[in-house]
Amino acid sequence: MSIVPACLILVLGLAIIWKSADLLVAGAVSIAEHFGISQFIIAMTVVAIGTSAPEAATGITAAIRGAGDIAIGNVYGSNIANIALVGGLCAIIAPITAAKRMLKLEIPFMLFGALLLWPVLHNLNLSRLEAAGLLAVFATMMFLIVRFAEKNKPQTNQQQKNSKTSNVIKSLLFVTLGLAGLAVGAKVTIDAAVFIGEYVGLSETVIGLTIIAVGTSLPELATCVVASFKGHNDITIGNIVGSNIFNALLVVGSAGIIRPLTIGQRLAGTDCWIMIAATAVFAFLVLIRGRIGRASGILLLLGYAGFLIYLFGYSS
Repeated sequence: MSIVPACLILVLGLAIIWKSADLLVAGAVSIAEHFGISQFIIAMTVVAIGTSAPEAATGITAAIRGAGDIAIGNVYGSNIANIALVGGLCAIIAPITAAKRMLKLEIPFMLFGALLLWPVLHNLNLSRLEAAGLLAVFATMMFLIVRFAEKNKPQTNQQQKNSKTSNVIKSLLFVTLGLAGLAVGAKVTIDAAVFIGEYVGLSETVIGLTIIAVGTSLPELATCVVASFKGHNDITIGNIVGSNIFNALLVVGSAGIIRPLTIGQRLAGTDCWIMIAATAVFAFLVLIRGRIGRASGILLLLGYAGFLIYLFGYSS
């Protein structure tokens, strides 16, 4: 494949992702309304799992190959992109506000998941036992989140619920097609982008932290941007928080279970703390201020630009 076809394929993949995100958001909102489940919980679970599928596939593939730097670098880069790039862009489109219930579990869980990676990976290795521990923490978090949501489930008008029964199949179809389209679009886009990155001479670590990370974050980016334009704030923040929890615990844990990983000093040190710092800034804005306004969104985007400059400067 030459550079011109790669660029055309890149554009095609982005178009598939955008349309798939539109279908996913429409289906998720409809399902939440029908079953009386908050849009935030749908985003934290169904939507976040689906949009995190590229990160999981990349991490597992990298683990099988023994490429620990790509597996872990992809998670770090994706989480940073979710917070700074996706969160910043969405906050500029429409300020992101957080419900009070999020202050109790989800935001602290996201920060704890990020912090947990440092003691696990600081010795440059991820054993199967440590990976199993990450998966156990993930399962516990998800149980508590769903249990808490069930206790605080809003009352649903039965007549309204029955009147929407005929739309459930259509909504499920939208969600299925949306998730499938996001996976296919992300795969096509990532393959083309990695080819372009290798063509211009980028290192494996930088490709993992930037091109692959941003590529696997495209489903989150497209879904959150579409949700922001449509005014579905709970889906935006739920997807960001849920995806970061999945990446830090489920993706890293799954990769480590398949094969123990070894990573470089840079990923265990500086890059890990950049990811933790980005997560802490996001958590601070939500916990203390209760919202991420347009000014904060601009600062997040500038921070991501600085991160990219650091990466490419480091690799040059």
